[in-house]
Amino acid sequence: MIDKNIMVVDVGNTNTVFALISEKGIHKKWRISTIANRTGDEYKIIIDSFLLNKVIKNNITNIIISSVVPSVVYELKTCIRNIFSIDAQIIGTDIFPDINILLDRPDEVGADRLVNSLAAYKLYGGEKIIVDFGTATTFDVIDAKGSYLGGVIAPGVLLSMDALDKATARLPRIAISKPNNVIGKNTVEAMKSGIYWGYVGLLEGIIKKIREDNKVKMSVIATGGLAPLFKVNSAQIEIVDEDLTLKGIALSWNSKLTVFT
Repeated sequence: MIDKNIMVVDVGNTNTVFALISEKGIHKKWRISTIANRTGDEYKIIIDSFLLNKVIKNNITNIIISSVVPSVVYELKTCIRNIFSIDAQIIGTDIFPDINILLDRPDEVGADRLVNSLAAYKLYGGEKIIVDFGTATTFDVIDAKGSYLGGVIAPGVLLSMDALDKATARLPRIAISKPNNVIGKNTVEAMKSGIYWGYVGLLEGIIKKIREDNKVKMSVIATGGLAPLFKVNSAQIEIVDEDLTLKGIALSWNSKLTVFT
């Protein structure tokens, strides 16, 4: 159990998510854009604006950061030290997820992928495919013992949409959503269909191939903001846990936490 509050910070390529976790679970979280050259003073304004309650601020005992953007870590750590008088612990430097990595180069695996895999194993059991809809769409695989077997990295949904927008002169920028029909009757509907059903096909195809190669019908857990949208039309996704990464960061700090179960 957690006596007071811990803060976990998930620094992704596109967004950074802060969350407070207590014995009641995740009870406060907020999201900001990841900006590589954001200063410590700017982080202080952002953190202060979300932690208006001084009692909560004073009850934060540990802060853990998982980052795939190394350039933000120094300013973020400096800001945290100035606000809380706490030295934040960094996944991969100060804390290492309790997971066996069966790769040629274990150091190449992103912290987000490892904490996702740890959380999937601790909370849902082994033999899992973890799909994370982030800047990249990643597929990570763990076996029955929770060992990390490797994965697949594909361009993310929003990244693909950005490429269409920037590389074509006449195609408009669109929002991702499920189209009414597969065959679009206009340019926007055709683009929506290509993005949405294209990624459903990518999901189904990669998951099928992973299962065939491993000769095990691994169940699938999805995370990331777009996970619920794609679960609607992907029979392969069995569980959606939008907080999987945050839980994995906390479990990397203390693998015996029972607050999420």
